[in-house]
Amino acid sequence: MPIIFEKDGYKFFFYSNEHEPVHVHVRHSGGEAVFEVETKVELRESQGMKMLELRKALKLVK
Repeated sequence: MPIIFEKDGYKFFFYSNEHEPVHVHVRHSGGEAVFEVETKVELRESQGMKMLELRKALKLVK
């Protein structure tokens, strides 16, 4: 699980054997979200992250 970016406690990473579409995982405060980034940045799924944390993560992904 290579971490590709880290800021303000948010860790952005991917798995080396990942599948399409292109996406990035984000962990923060014990929660995790997945954002698709292939054609446009959008939240695909999340677990345990608050809306404020998801908005910040989205901003950082963009």
